[in-house]
Order: sequence, then C-alpha cells, then structure tokens
Amino acid sequence: MRALVFSVAALALTPVAAKAQDAEAGGRVFAQCRTCHQIGEGAKNGVGPQLNGLFGRKAGSVEGYSYSNAYKALDKAWSEENFTVYIKDPRGVTPGTKMVYPGLKDETQIKNLIAFLNQYGADGKKK
Repeated sequence: MRALVFSVAALALTPVAAKAQDAEAGGRVFAQCRTCHQIGEGAKNGVGPQLNGLFGRKAGSVEGYSYSNAYKALDKAWSEENFTVYIKDPRGVTPGTKMVYPGLKDETQIKNLIAFLNQYGADGKKK
C-alpha cells in the first residue's frame, strides 16, 4: 500500500511541461517571426501585421496594415487549429499571401509558438 501511495504522489508531482505548451520555448520560436511581426505593448505593423490578440481576431483585420488581396478575401477568424495548419505552409494555405515564410513543420514548436502568442491580448499586455 505504501508503494502505491508513493507512486501516486510521484505521478502527481511530475511536471507536465513535456506535454503542455511552453510559452518560453515559443518565444524562442517567435524569434524567426520578429523579422516581420511584432507582439506586445507598443507593437507596430511592419513587413507583417502586429500579432496582439491573434486568436479570435478576424484574418486580415489589423488596422493600418496593407494586406494582400488574398487576405482581404478571407472570411475566417484565427483559431489555434487553423493557425496550426496555416503556419506549416502559409503560401499553400493562402495562395497570393505576401508572407514569404516557408513554414514551421515541427508540431512541438507550433504548440509552443501558440502558447507564446496566446499570452498577449489585443492591447499587447500579457494576460
């Protein structure tokens, strides 16, 4: 019985970070995106739109950013699911996009990037 209690306690104390999304690791993945995108307080549009409050936001809707016709024609809101598909092959998913990024293929890096992006509300402040 003592061994069973010890095993259950050990499992309960085991970190779940390996399975969970890791926002800190996602910040390192986002380093690839910083060339074109900003996020956080004071973020501005650059080569690409700022990414504050991305999930739940209508695609192609950041004020002041000049979107391609491909994005202007989109009728979707960003979700974790459609972002996951998109970031793997932006030009394949949205032909005509100005985004030249070849895509992020690693599922763990995508999940971590999503965790990083999810930290920021539309106002650029961490939630």
